[in-house]
Amino acid sequence: MMFPLRRYRALLSLASGICLLATPTFAAAHAAPLAADTDGAATHASPDASGGPVSALPRSATFWSQLVLERQPIPDAWSRLRDDFALSHEIENPRVAEWLEWYREHPHHVERVALEARPWLHWISKRLEAKDMPGEIALLPFIESGYDPTAANPSGATGLWQFMPRTGDAMGLERTDWYDGRRDVLAATDAALSYLRQLADRWYDGNMLLSLAGYNAGAGTVNAARRAAANRGEPIDYWHLRLPSETMDYVPRLLALSEVVAHPARYGVALPSIPDRTEFVKVDTAGPLTLSMAAELSGIDAEELKTLNPGFKRSATRPRDDASLVLPISAKSRFLANLDAVPDSERSVMNRYVVKRGDTLSAIAAHFGASVAEIRRSNGISGNIIRPGQTLVVPAQALASRH
Repeated sequence: MMFPLRRYRALLSLASGICLLATPTFAAAHAAPLAADTDGAATHASPDASGGPVSALPRSATFWSQLVLERQPIPDAWSRLRDDFALSHEIENPRVAEWLEWYREHPHHVERVALEARPWLHWISKRLEAKDMPGEIALLPFIESGYDPTAANPSGATGLWQFMPRTGDAMGLERTDWYDGRRDVLAATDAALSYLRQLADRWYDGNMLLSLAGYNAGAGTVNAARRAAANRGEPIDYWHLRLPSETMDYVPRLLALSEVVAHPARYGVALPSIPDRTEFVKVDTAGPLTLSMAAELSGIDAEELKTLNPGFKRSATRPRDDASLVLPISAKSRFLANLDAVPDSERSVMNRYVVKRGDTLSAIAAHFGASVAEIRRSNGISGNIIRPGQTLVVPAQALASRH
């Protein structure tokens, strides 16, 4: 009696394990092919060794014969994002429906921009979670910049979130000859989310659609449109406002895109796989570094490093002691280990200067806080002769006090 009981328990354990990993589906469509016997009853056709049917004996259905193993989807950044969606996508609204049709006709646009979003999407989603803000906002860079941190608009807006200079300054995004915080994805994202939250809380009682309109057109424009709507006796929510044409499309476009991401197959879109994890980390460099040296120390391609650090306008970090870099997590340990071996004398970053009429080496050296000897050595100059239009590289450690 012990052997059958042990066998029964083993089978029960196996069945339980499979149930944890797969979803059983009991359906005739998944059962073995059926044949009709002479009385019209359904029977299972059994093949012989050569593959042909040799019998049609009735066989009762069992758990094992009708078990279908369904592969469970692997969690990714898109599923996390969908879980955080909090806005009504208003798919019946004609303004949203128009954009839904556009996305349906241009699925490759969404797929292409989604590829650009890969390095940043999960991190931005996590920042939204931390601030208890709708996940749909992570898709705003699709519209603003095509998820390109270096995107620049002739109007002066730049970066993933397309900050104008004055708005970026107001939100604490530093701009110097070396660095533009509007292009720094980490700094600009936190600034954009803070700005949206400020607009919502200050002017719109937390209404995110009005806040989004204010992000695009400015709070003054939205507030004036609300006053005009009130004077007409109309509601003052987003959908009843008369705004600039770009802003009239701005929110419907975001809501339509969010609906497409929520149901990509419905709109013929194949989103690229993006892991449900952040794959980069911000690392303190304890002083200035050229990006080429940083790439060498971390063992990654220089272009990859540049892609992760779009805020730098030159091929170096900011020339000051609190400089930092964004690196792949996998490269952090190697970078820090190698960085410890770099002497301070090799840490200077270089500034480029185009010689103007009347310039002298001593005047240029004084301007940058360098020595004439350093400029000569860096440029292979033996004397004092320089020509207008000539480009010099100047060690820039001393610029820390200026920038």
